[in-house]
Amino acid sequence: MPDSLFPAPHPFLQHCQAALAQMRQEGRYRSFAALAKSRRDFPRYTDSTGRRITVWSSNDYLGLGGSDVLAAAATAAIEAHGVGSGGTRNISGNTPLHEALESELAALHAKPAALVFTSGYVANQAALGTILSSMDGNWHVFSDEKNHNSMIAGMKNARAKSIFRHNDVAHLDALMAAAGPGVNKLVAFESVYSMDGDIAPLAELAATCRRHGALSYLDEVHAVGMYGATGAGVAERDGVLDRIDIVQGTLAKALGCHGGYVAGPAEVIDFLRSAAAGFIFTTSLPPALAAAGLASVRHVKGATALRERHAERAARLKAAFQAAGVRPMPSASHIVPVPVGDAALCREVSRLLLEEHGLYVTPINYPTVPRGTERLRFTPTPRHDDADIAFAAQAVAAVLRQVGLLPNAP
Repeated sequence: MPDSLFPAPHPFLQHCQAALAQMRQEGRYRSFAALAKSRRDFPRYTDSTGRRITVWSSNDYLGLGGSDVLAAAATAAIEAHGVGSGGTRNISGNTPLHEALESELAALHAKPAALVFTSGYVANQAALGTILSSMDGNWHVFSDEKNHNSMIAGMKNARAKSIFRHNDVAHLDALMAAAGPGVNKLVAFESVYSMDGDIAPLAELAATCRRHGALSYLDEVHAVGMYGATGAGVAERDGVLDRIDIVQGTLAKALGCHGGYVAGPAEVIDFLRSAAAGFIFTTSLPPALAAAGLASVRHVKGATALRERHAERAARLKAAFQAAGVRPMPSASHIVPVPVGDAALCREVSRLLLEEHGLYVTPINYPTVPRGTERLRFTPTPRHDDADIAFAAQAVAAVLRQVGLLPNAP
């Protein structure tokens, strides 16, 4: 007779316990701050005690998540269509709002067509996975070494894969030249790399793709809304929209909404619509989100002053850090990373900023960035004013001195 009527715990439970213990020991255990976002008061949030916190790490880059333009569109759509979408696009979740949004996104990126997914992650995973599984898998994919996890997930089952050094066009060129003949090539890269804040040389990458007959696949999720005359991204800013084959983007960052998409040739988009499992078998975006996304894209196209204000805020924060003795990582974009270099210490700096100064900044640890390159990631918005920036710079300097990462002021 067994000692207990209940079976012994499954070994996976013990694995989870050990893995979590190791994460805690290494400072990689993930905990979430209980902060309530305020639509009217962004970037001020409220913590569980009612204290107002200034958030410095939101991907709502332009502060449009609380915009009256988006809120009115979403509210009207709920009144007209209800909350849920009712199913996949094929079953009952397709509306004129979804189709209008796709037309607007295609026009934004100067492409014949676009397809909306439930998130940017799903868009990358589904689109890349579907493309690279086609044509009997006769593909060789070339991936920038710092591409996002969603792109890596989409490329996971590629028959042949080469990783080129970050933003190194010469290395990509050499790898493509060495690839075997008779294989279809696709090159995947981003415009703005969200953890370092650097920007890819899109013109050179596009030219290399053309020279080797490769499809170019560009992730613009951290650039849509903020760069280019109409906010289409870095490809628009750099004048290479017509030389990029497929663009992937998101509604969930600068556009202040939710959802992801790809835009490109009509045949490619139609193929993905009919073949991508991540699209076919997923409940579609609720009508309210499609409506808000549509309103946001239309609004952002003419929001030149907002983009200029956003760029000026990022430049001012970088300058304020330098003046306070803080050395952010080199960044050509709106993302301002401050290096710490240790996972546990990075979490400690984040904790001190929150508890002692009322500033919330996300600690970025492995596996998001390589071990030893841990950092705080600041994302200023147009709604962070001069006083916010000055206070943040002094607070970060004080905490870095407190933990021994900056010398004490003379």
